[in-house]
Amino acid sequence: MVGMPGSKAGPVPIMRMFGVTMEGNSVCCHVHGFCPYLFVSAPPNFTNNHCKPFKEALDNAIKKDMRSNPENIIDTVLAVEIVYKQNMYGYSGEEKIPFLKITVALPRLVAACKRLLEKEVIYSAFHHDYRAFESNIDIDIRFMVDTSVVGCSWIELPSGTWKIRGKFNHNMPVTSRCQLEVDVAWDAFVSHPPEGEWSKVAPFRILSFDIECAGRKGIFPEPNHDPVIQIASMVIRQGDHEPFLRNIFTLDTCAPILGCQVLSFGTEKLMLEKWGDFVRQLDPDIFTGYNINNFDFPYLINRAQHLAVKNFSFLGRIKDIKSVIKDQMLQSKQMGRRENKYVNFEGRVPFDLLLVLVRDYKLRSYSLNAVSYHFLQEQKEDVHHSIISDLQAGDSQTRRRLAVYCLKDAYLPLRLLDKLMCIIIYMEMARVTGVTLASLLTRGQQIKVVSQLLRHARERDYLMPVHQGQSSEEQYDGGTVLEPKRGFYNDPIATLDFSSLYPSIIMAHNICYTTLLTIQTKNKYNLSDEMVTKTPSNSLFAKETVRKGILPEILENLLSARKKAKAELKNETDPLKQKVLDGRQYALKVSANSVYGFTGAQVGKLPCLEISASVTAFGRTMIEKTKQEVEERFCIKNGYKHDANVIYGDTDSVMVKFGVKEIVEAMELGKEAAEYVSAKFVKPIKLEFEKVYFPYLLINKKRYAGLYFTKPDKYDKMDCKGLETVRRDNCPLVANMMNTCLQKLLIERNPDEALDYAKQMISDLLCNRIDISQLVVTKELTKTDYAAKQAHVELAAKMKKRDAGTAPKLGDRVPYVFTSSAKGTPAYMKAEDPIYVLENSIPIDTNYYLENQLAKPLIRIFEPILGDKAESLLLKGEHTRTKAVVTSRVGALAAFTRKKETCIGCKSVLPPEREKMALCKYCESKEIDYYQTELYAGRKLEEKFCRLWTECQRCQGSLHQEVLCTSRDCPIFYMRKKVQMELDTQMKRIDRFGLTDW
Repeated sequence: MVGMPGSKAGPVPIMRMFGVTMEGNSVCCHVHGFCPYLFVSAPPNFTNNHCKPFKEALDNAIKKDMRSNPENIIDTVLAVEIVYKQNMYGYSGEEKIPFLKITVALPRLVAACKRLLEKEVIYSAFHHDYRAFESNIDIDIRFMVDTSVVGCSWIELPSGTWKIRGKFNHNMPVTSRCQLEVDVAWDAFVSHPPEGEWSKVAPFRILSFDIECAGRKGIFPEPNHDPVIQIASMVIRQGDHEPFLRNIFTLDTCAPILGCQVLSFGTEKLMLEKWGDFVRQLDPDIFTGYNINNFDFPYLINRAQHLAVKNFSFLGRIKDIKSVIKDQMLQSKQMGRRENKYVNFEGRVPFDLLLVLVRDYKLRSYSLNAVSYHFLQEQKEDVHHSIISDLQAGDSQTRRRLAVYCLKDAYLPLRLLDKLMCIIIYMEMARVTGVTLASLLTRGQQIKVVSQLLRHARERDYLMPVHQGQSSEEQYDGGTVLEPKRGFYNDPIATLDFSSLYPSIIMAHNICYTTLLTIQTKNKYNLSDEMVTKTPSNSLFAKETVRKGILPEILENLLSARKKAKAELKNETDPLKQKVLDGRQYALKVSANSVYGFTGAQVGKLPCLEISASVTAFGRTMIEKTKQEVEERFCIKNGYKHDANVIYGDTDSVMVKFGVKEIVEAMELGKEAAEYVSAKFVKPIKLEFEKVYFPYLLINKKRYAGLYFTKPDKYDKMDCKGLETVRRDNCPLVANMMNTCLQKLLIERNPDEALDYAKQMISDLLCNRIDISQLVVTKELTKTDYAAKQAHVELAAKMKKRDAGTAPKLGDRVPYVFTSSAKGTPAYMKAEDPIYVLENSIPIDTNYYLENQLAKPLIRIFEPILGDKAESLLLKGEHTRTKAVVTSRVGALAAFTRKKETCIGCKSVLPPEREKMALCKYCESKEIDYYQTELYAGRKLEEKFCRLWTECQRCQGSLHQEVLCTSRDCPIFYMRKKVQMELDTQMKRIDRFGLTDW
């Protein structure tokens, strides 16, 4: 482009920056003149005179390798220059060595350039083993690093440096849908660090939407067959609490909805066309919703394609780029292996709340209903997809009902985003780590550290080598766990924690790629033992007096910025600014902790076993040294009342029993111990007194519970680690029982009452008095072919045979209960759908729940108090002798058996002539009493059903419509189903009395 830097002929890379002004206007900024490049090690004796022939030879080799040149690239290599830098990996003194910086025409040529230089002889004057540096850095990260741009930061275009398209004799075509479209040179704009006045958040437009489809009976909706019947949209500005626009696009008529614009269409094709127009006109910065990446967007795009809807797929900000669905495999330790779909929307960020929650929170269920209840303490009506078609086929009122449900599903993600500060936390993470908001959602953890490493390396002339991603067989020991002294402690237990343990070890000992030594390099650079740190894992690192490492520098910046953010947060009064600062300090903390993980990731950008092994080795020795120092100092011979005893230590904390009885004393000794031990370590390693547990139940490594005190007068909470109260792979009964038992043990300090409660619950379980919702286990269906047979997989296959439309799909969480079966039946064959169990009165295998779910967790918490007799007290005795079993309506013999009616009074089998009567002839005299008893039981069930029904009506937002909800995450749903069935049975019993003659 005239007046802009860059090649004047052939294709040129243009970077696009999208943003929004403080007034809310969208901007597309075309940045010219930035070209991709890589570095390679220079051959010995390579001079400036060799640059031109080398460039030409490489240019010819790349053109030859390309075979065809559709873009008509004239020069593939734009420049070759000698630069003096250092390899980041390993200490190499202060001397900088020559590297070749090779600038190419387009980003895709970087990989070709690296491959050719490594594999072939390009320039015959030198036979050199070229080693590539920074060739695996994506162009967006490269651009942002070189221009000091970080994600979600403010960009200033100084007056006179930019040209606005379509105005003032600037005739470049307008290619975007943004309100402002400008051109600027890559070195002409100013990127402001997000601090002070530049830390404010722009008024992003956020569109939350949800769709409803009319599926065929028994089949989950498919875009090639089943229509989209409604699309609900809510639009909010970042920082506001309520949407400024609510609308619903409906197929066919729909009755009016208060506070919402209803747009009805005669055909689905027209509805989709108009919704596409609405999105383009609205021009949102962020799309959100629940599972929009894997369901809503792919369904809409595929459906529009099937109906040949004109221009629907152009949902991004660049006019001629279509939104295309791509499959993406995400794999991480944190989230496991997940198949996701990715849709590109140039200039807009798809912020799928489901993906965010799966990544950041451990929940029992991820349905929108369960998530809303967990975070907002409110439920929503859950209309099963199999009855949506019936509502659509009804009248304008039934379609209104569906529309209200659809609007709620679009509104809840906005409520959750606000409550959990998701967008602010992710924005601050983008600002802190220097990557784009979109890449935080679509890429793993490593990109964040790479971005920071490159920024610091650039300032100090280091180059990042390209790691050939091979998984190493070498392993290293993780954090230390001191052997716990198990038991129930009725004394205050002080907890001492290392503040940011792994980051502080890296800073204290100057552990870094740039300071890593071998015996050979130590001798080569004449480094004495005083100048070198030998780690407990026998690695060598140069001390800070020799050279300050990059990793310690990054961590110092992150932790000092966090300290500053926390200080500002204390003084801030504006709620919005408080949220931003809180999000910032959290992002800084997470980023600091991820630096160590980056060095240990074997299949990563730059793994270094010496760093990760050294850090954990230092951590282990520090925990052991802390134990030794505390026990040697705080003892009777040094004038203290008792000998201190470290009862447990875990990675970055130790639990100390000082022997005192008062919480205040334990806190004072804890603070004194923390200061004393901190002085023994290199700064900035710091041991801090954080809390006192009183009482404290230590069950095993990483399994404990106690009352958590930070102030001596009142406990903050009951804290549980590794116990079934916080685990997701048990039924709710286990978590609830454990919670109540721990409350009685720790808060009420009443072991007898806790034991009685446990016995009563076991008795209720065996006598079928526990509600089925408490026995439901849920597991995610991540694949259908496990090595061993899995209960939820077998059940999903069984349900598919019964009804393919309502059966769980891959990615769903499958709820199931264990039913009674013949002795020796494996557990995976006992799993059954809870609704099917209720409808067919299938007996629950209560013994299985007792032996496999309840027994071990209960014994674990009672054993430290009751000793060896805990098992016999809990699992044997009077409370386990009575059992009640329901008779199943399905099963091998159910079809061949006929139920005989019994007398309601004495339960004897009625003779054939009295089968239709309620009582035998001996009980007839008391008919009035029995009838009243049955009526009373029926009335009680009606009252219970009415209460549950009303609760469900409140949840759905109307007290005048039938309840259609089928939420399997809701205990009330199961209760309502059960009571409904019990009421039907009771009414049949009452009907047996006939019309009485009294």
